[in-house]
Amino acid sequence: MTATSATPQASVLDDIARLSSAEEIFTFLLLPFRQDVLNVARLHIMKAFGQKLRKIDIDTMDADGAFLAAREALKETYEQFESSSPREQGVLAVFSRTAPKGGNFVPFTALRGPKADPAG
Repeated sequence: MTATSATPQASVLDDIARLSSAEEIFTFLLLPFRQDVLNVARLHIMKAFGQKLRKIDIDTMDADGAFLAAREALKETYEQFESSSPREQGVLAVFSRTAPKGGNFVPFTALRGPKADPAG
């Protein structure tokens, strides 16, 4: 059995997959970011970035092209969240569900337990 070497394109995606934080991905792809934006929208940015990556035909690109395509996908994604909220982008399912009948408001008084008996 002969070992096959990874394609340059797969190498870029493998390198990204090995990184353990959004900050590392931004650094790897040589992109600046604001920590406050990343703190608020980290999961949403990474989910949308992954969705964009799946739409790119990276298999037809050389290593530089794959790197630049991934970089552009993250840059575009980040810019969307820089100018709007995760709720407005609606990337994660938690924001795409409709509110239950009657709304999703719970009054503070409903959070209290039963009244204690002062004579108790």
